[in-house]
Amino acid sequence: MSVLTSKEPAEIQALSPQTVRADFPALDRIFADQQRLVYLDNAATTQKPRAVLEATRRYYEESAGNVHRAVHRLAAEATELYEAARQRIAKFIGAPSTRSMVFTHGATEGFNLVAYGWARKFLKAGDEILVTEMEHHSNFVPWQRAAQERGAVVRIAPILEDGTLDRVAFARLLTPRVKLVAVTHASNVLGTVNPVAELIAAAHAIGALALVDAAQSAPHLPLDVRALDADFLAFSGHKMLGPTGIGVLYARETLLEAMDPFLTGGEMISKVFDDHATWADIPQKFEAGTPHIAGAIGLGAAVDYLERLGRERVRQHEQQLTAYALERLGDLPGLRIFGRAPERVGVISFALDGVHPHDVAQFCDQTGVAIRAGHLCAQPLMHRLDVPALSRASLYLYNATDDVDRLVEALQAAQRFFHAT
Repeated sequence: MSVLTSKEPAEIQALSPQTVRADFPALDRIFADQQRLVYLDNAATTQKPRAVLEATRRYYEESAGNVHRAVHRLAAEATELYEAARQRIAKFIGAPSTRSMVFTHGATEGFNLVAYGWARKFLKAGDEILVTEMEHHSNFVPWQRAAQERGAVVRIAPILEDGTLDRVAFARLLTPRVKLVAVTHASNVLGTVNPVAELIAAAHAIGALALVDAAQSAPHLPLDVRALDADFLAFSGHKMLGPTGIGVLYARETLLEAMDPFLTGGEMISKVFDDHATWADIPQKFEAGTPHIAGAIGLGAAVDYLERLGRERVRQHEQQLTAYALERLGDLPGLRIFGRAPERVGVISFALDGVHPHDVAQFCDQTGVAIRAGHLCAQPLMHRLDVPALSRASLYLYNATDDVDRLVEALQAAQRFFHAT
């Protein structure tokens, strides 16, 4: 029975991944040797439950109008659905109002929007942006470009051997020259959960703003932007059961009002004259053109689904499963795990002695186990770890111990195959 057909949320005391799987059609696929798909690439993108698929289908089949423009019934329905999704997502992250919630194409666009609309406008020569060694490229490269354009400098706080942030080095680099601290909440490579509330407080103490990459935390951890006191926070829908091509940038209203728009054109204007234009109120100021309406509606449905399951239950399940996976993988000879932070999400990156990470991933795929391999969009971190690439298994709410066991069996088979040849 689908989880969402249960009448009482209280019936779900402990998360049952075997029950949850029934809500995800893709997980019914059968691959090698008639074995079901084991999907362990959730840090890249998650599978979509029927509730999300149904929400997007209904929009396209029943209410496919454009938002904020026409007065006919379909347009009104589309606008209502779109803005209702914004309200639910704002509540999901504890945002004080929907005015602080900009729909984007994903976390990457959110960071670039801040780099263009805030950094290009307010950074000065000699200013500094502080990031960490564990940042995803999307929270690294935009600041490089902004610094180059404005004559500013990007400083990089290192990590310790266990994959946690070097807090001493971070504090040393956090000088009054720093105007923005951009830090990941949870590393997509190491799994490390950073103490972002403390880092934000430290940034504010020296007058800097703080931006949080929540792409790997919004799907897995309870999130409250007011409790964190974040100035900016961005995440992607597709990593938390939602559609691709949709994300959210949260920002303080005063910052959004002061920033320049990233894109210009229809919908984001107030008035257009022959020689100038004025902008719409926030958040529409940053949502030029026809937005990904179905994506926003689908993300709203994903948020509802996660709330129904209970984020604390999801977190507890993932912690238990991650501990099991670390133990099982740690027993494999010749396998090295990167990142041993005590506070972490279910992202486990590893190297198998004598086997290239791409070969590991391809071999696993032949057994029906989907994992990731490569530099994981974190080449500065790969340089720090002194590896060209890694393999990565990432867990989510529909994974269980039998998935981990299948991964271990695939890795053992890969070792036998490649070492024999």
